[in-house]
Amino acid sequence: MLNTRITGGVFSRNERLILSLIRKRGPMPRAALAQATGLSAQAITNLSRKLIENGFLAEEDVVRGKVGQPSTPLSLAPDGALFIGLKLGRRLAELALVDFAGQVKLHRQEIYPFPEPDRVLAFARHGIATFQSNLTQAARDRIAGLGIATPFRLWDWGVEMAAWQDHDLRAELAAELPFPVFLENDATTACGAELVFGQRPLPADFLHIYIAHFPGGGLVLDGKLRFGPQRNAAALGSILVPDGGQLLDRASVASLETRLGRSLHPDDSAWDVPERVEAEWAAQAGRALAFVSLAAASIVDLPLVVIDGAVPHATRTRLVEATRTALIDMPREGIDPPEVIEGSLGRNARVLGAAALPLSHFFQPDGQLG
Repeated sequence: MLNTRITGGVFSRNERLILSLIRKRGPMPRAALAQATGLSAQAITNLSRKLIENGFLAEEDVVRGKVGQPSTPLSLAPDGALFIGLKLGRRLAELALVDFAGQVKLHRQEIYPFPEPDRVLAFARHGIATFQSNLTQAARDRIAGLGIATPFRLWDWGVEMAAWQDHDLRAELAAELPFPVFLENDATTACGAELVFGQRPLPADFLHIYIAHFPGGGLVLDGKLRFGPQRNAAALGSILVPDGGQLLDRASVASLETRLGRSLHPDDSAWDVPERVEAEWAAQAGRALAFVSLAAASIVDLPLVVIDGAVPHATRTRLVEATRTALIDMPREGIDPPEVIEGSLGRNARVLGAAALPLSHFFQPDGQLG
């Protein structure tokens, strides 16, 4: 059974390193893996053989016609392991079964007025049981764990959320499940998902901003996601901004809803915002995001800011462009302004980041998300 093998710590750091490199770069021949890791060709051969035999790597078709000997790229075997991600949001909970290659195999979601603990627990229990019933016993044995992405301090959101102060969601689910359960801040996991599953190369240092009902962030330094002593680093929504209030008052879906005078459907496929209203909101949000981006660059000398969110792709593009425009007009003597780009995962970032928690624990070189 996979659970026993993983929790028994059978994966060496070099095996994890090979898997991580292929996850980031795509299929790689053994010679390229040897060059990237500094390991000998014989070591790579032995390690890759073990990973293939255990079902975590697969050999692709031989590549011919290039200089040198034909090569056989190695890729991740999608069925090598499975991970469950649970994302808890202000109006929407999501549950996803994610394979070893990062593809969502099964997905469930539930919309609610606000996330009551009993309702979230019932949704998670039923969804996980449904996922398991759709798998063979062999596949169920390859579920490595459950990751939970949730905003911290939910009880600060209003009196209707006070019940969360007496609930430990991770412990309640861990007591019932046959695999380990992990929990992190939802914005942090969105950043981690960009590191683990993202589709573009990133520098060693950058700030990740995720726009949802409220905004949040993730900070990457020296190639590692930084959690902070309270595991709440880059809590960007609380930052004061020049237009008044906090970032969450300017660059959030909640602030857009205030402009509209109504709630938006939590699934952005049903996004119905008038062009003029969205343009005005994006311009205001862009000024606040530019201020936060420049402040972060002045403190940590960051070259890049990645903006993603639970909004349509076109809206995300508009926010990025508004942030770039606002940066041009800001005084920045003594500071190199960061480049601002779009994230690559959109709405899926948080639930993928949740699934990446057990993946990272067992398969990343340092056992950390990202």
